Amino acid sequence: MPADTARRRAAVVGLGARARLFTQALAGPYSDRIEAAAFCDVNSHRMAVHNEWIDASVPSYAAEDFGELLRRERIDLVVVTSVDRTHDDYIVRALEAGCDVVTEKPMTTDADKARRILDAVHRTGREVRVAFNYRYNPVHSAVRELLASGATGEVGSVHFEWLLDLRHGADYFRRWHRDKANSGGLMVHKATHHFDLVNWWLGTEPETVYAQGGLFFYGDEAGARRGLARDYTRAHGSPAAKDDPFAVHLKDSPLLSALYLDAEAEDGYHRDQNVFGPGVTIEDDMAVLVRYATGATLTYHLTAYAPWEGYRIAFNGSEGRLELLVEESTWTRSEVAVPGDSAVLHGESAGDTAGRTELTLRRFWEPPREIEVPTGEGGHGGGDVRMLADLFGEPAPDPLGRAANATDGARSLVTGLAANRSFESGGPVRTRDLLDS
Repeated sequence: MPADTARRRAAVVGLGARARLFTQALAGPYSDRIEAAAFCDVNSHRMAVHNEWIDASVPSYAAEDFGELLRRERIDLVVVTSVDRTHDDYIVRALEAGCDVVTEKPMTTDADKARRILDAVHRTGREVRVAFNYRYNPVHSAVRELLASGATGEVGSVHFEWLLDLRHGADYFRRWHRDKANSGGLMVHKATHHFDLVNWWLGTEPETVYAQGGLFFYGDEAGARRGLARDYTRAHGSPAAKDDPFAVHLKDSPLLSALYLDAEAEDGYHRDQNVFGPGVTIEDDMAVLVRYATGATLTYHLTAYAPWEGYRIAFNGSEGRLELLVEESTWTRSEVAVPGDSAVLHGESAGDTAGRTELTLRRFWEPPREIEVPTGEGGHGGGDVRMLADLFGEPAPDPLGRAANATDGARSLVTGLAANRSFESGGPVRTRDLLDS
């Protein structure tokens, strides 16, 4: 049989910056197994840019023609990288058309949509894979192995602090993510990564969530109160944004110009909004307490305005403690600059000084032991490359169970959804009340 007839046919839906990871994978190292057969987006210019990048002529469809795309192009696999609030519609329609799905995290943005996806998976028997690339980071895999081996005994508590620096953190407040209706807020869009890691590391699921959070640093009120606000709506063409260290200048980046600035005439989307302007409805400082089915607890904090980027995690167990420190950047320059392409594509910090990774095991009655873990190349500490191989490459045994399905997607999502509800109610929320209602 000719090789072409053996390939699966894939459609990519949502052709923003993150989609490049998938379009290049399908057109490059995995093209012998999967064909990039169709693109779908609200903006035809962005689809043309991706075709130019991969030197191809992939058929392109408007978002309202997604059903026609599925029928005409005989699609086997749909890769969903669109705005978060639209994920469920594309996922469910793809499943009902007999396709499997790979979706970017978060799987969706609210409990009703999550239940809709889980029901469609059950009805159709098709597969949903959630692109949790952090599971594939070598250091995170090492944590999983150590905990599963009993290195700390039974885990009683986890302490987890995630810091987004002033460039990476601010970027969520320039883009469509700043509207909670689009993204579910950082508790959903960003922290779903982190909550999934804890579920996976501990092999359990959350039961009760209590949270406090608010808009402390960004937004018009905070910006005015601290003297950080500038008088502009979006940075492009604005003299007031010229020396604003919180502004992003699309024209200075070929990638951002191609995908967003040059595409504005078609859909009016501005990728460079003022982080201290009106319209921000997401939080930037959030504290969460979670109790799991095993009885373990998690204390979690996400800060989106830190001077450095990275995270600290500690697992307290019945036989010791495991500590992880990851510095992705140690500081951030104040000069106005455009995030580098790797930051835009892979969500990494645009800080100026690379940091360090330290994994330390402290067992009772023993001196601390540094665990050496090789650092990975590419986005998310090498996680992107390994994830793509798992999603699109030859099937291979994975004793760590890194592949995430729709149930994993829902379990990661429910902690953030419960946290959002707790922000509003001021009380604890049972996760069962969200997904089972």
